[in-house]
Amino acid sequence: MNTIELIATSPMGLEAVVARELRELGYERVTVENGRVTFTGTMADICRTNLWLRTADRILVKMGEFEARTFDELFEGTKALDWPDWIPGDGEFPVEGRSHKSQLSSVPACQGIVKKAIVEKMKQTYGTEWFPEDGPRYVIEVALLNDRALLTLDTTGPSLHKRGYRKLVTEAPLKETMAAAMILLSRWGPHRPLYDPFCGSGTIPVEAAMIGWNIAPGMRRTFNSDAWPVIGGEAWDNAREEAFDAVRDDAPLEIAGSDIDPKAIEVAEASAKKAGFGKEIRFKTLAVAKTKPEGEYGCLITNPPYGERLGDSREAEKTVRELGFTASLLPSWSFFALSPAKSFEHYFGRPADKKRKLFNGRIECQLYQYLGPLPPHPAKRNE
Repeated sequence: MNTIELIATSPMGLEAVVARELRELGYERVTVENGRVTFTGTMADICRTNLWLRTADRILVKMGEFEARTFDELFEGTKALDWPDWIPGDGEFPVEGRSHKSQLSSVPACQGIVKKAIVEKMKQTYGTEWFPEDGPRYVIEVALLNDRALLTLDTTGPSLHKRGYRKLVTEAPLKETMAAAMILLSRWGPHRPLYDPFCGSGTIPVEAAMIGWNIAPGMRRTFNSDAWPVIGGEAWDNAREEAFDAVRDDAPLEIAGSDIDPKAIEVAEASAKKAGFGKEIRFKTLAVAKTKPEGEYGCLITNPPYGERLGDSREAEKTVRELGFTASLLPSWSFFALSPAKSFEHYFGRPADKKRKLFNGRIECQLYQYLGPLPPHPAKRNE
């Protein structure tokens, strides 16, 4: 098992961002598909990508893929795979499933066939008829699409958006993975100010601070594969030590967030503290109409409330107008707003320079991008 085929699952619309992250981490054989990005790596890369990917949902091991139009084909194809190379005799191995446009449409039946096939394969290897399943957890998924079965092992566990710093949430919170994607798509860097005038529980400012200090997003949590003997504790220890050594907590940050709801600001401050930040992120209770971020060449990155969240479309329109007015006062800044509102550009006051379709949960949105001038080169600023 020198080289393993791995899959980073992705929210719809973020596949290219996940692929970019993988390439920046040094992975070259990267293939983008709907909802996932495949790449090759080693056991150590399972640890590394779980710790470092900011916009992916999970890291899966691709066990195999084959045609499965009948239960016999599904059974034999599953049994032929090398399950005992991964799962020890005491391993717990629940099977999850989904099926789309396939003759094998009964997901519970497919789960049962896959489970039975894996048990038969493990009986041959371990020489026993019964498995206690009281050891490490190995979640298996059978995904059927157009009569092809994809079998995977989930190395992650709870989705990668669960960083471990957000214990409390405000209404309709933005997922950490989406917040990170918005920041990465903005090309913001810690040499520029960043501001979120609808910060809610503080996800965008906290994710920006983690990027600014090069903090691996998975440093504060554990993963399913932490306990897998096939990977080993040393590989995880090395990956976490590498991540710890990569932190640049001496980098100055100009990050701020505000919200009209004082309870949201309390949650944001608690989240920032849990993530290890203090004065590096400034929060304030403030209406968007009264905001005036400091600094030049900054990035305003936000997910403004919309009609469904506000309960009043007119209030949402007013909010976007006020955001557009704030933008007019900041000619050197760039603006990035995630919104499902079709009329966003009209109420903002000008068309976006770029738009990108993204899904905030199941809600189709656009990332409206208004590109300001780039900051001058540091050498020129010092002249």
